[in-house]
Amino acid sequence: MRNRISVRDLVISGLLLALGLIIPSIFHSSGISGKVFLPMHIPVLLGGFLLPPLFAMFLGMLTPILSSLMTGMPELFPMGVIMLFELGVYGLAASLLYRKFRMPTIISLIISMIIGRIVAGFVVFLLIVLFTIEMDPIIFIKLGVITGLPGIIIQLILIPTLMYGINRYTTINLD
Repeated sequence: MRNRISVRDLVISGLLLALGLIIPSIFHSSGISGKVFLPMHIPVLLGGFLLPPLFAMFLGMLTPILSSLMTGMPELFPMGVIMLFELGVYGLAASLLYRKFRMPTIISLIISMIIGRIVAGFVVFLLIVLFTIEMDPIIFIKLGVITGLPGIIIQLILIPTLMYGINRYTTINLD
């Protein structure tokens, strides 16, 4: 296990963080719904495959919070808080499954997406208990999956394709 921070990881993190802020802004300014195409998820999930677990987790946590503070989207509470945990888990799970446990890209991606949604539902449950917000965790997850189905399909096609190209045509060492 590495104990020092590499410049490569910092550069990739910064690039993916920037993409995680820019791509959703382009979608929103074009009138394309982020809830449908999930543009913020793509750089975070990609970070899960390219970065060590803690970098990937922090990328997933920082992206929705910075986006909320800079653009107002997502709203900081409750969606920004929910996405902080959901995307943080996406990055962490993808990195652990792909880099540490050496699972195939598509399997790592699918499991990460499932775990992230479950965590989002749990966060919704906690927000209900702590702040009496009016949401249902099960309905939140169902509607998120149904509404975001186009984005999920895009992720399932785009991320393995990008990882194939990155692994094949670059010298990035993921260890």
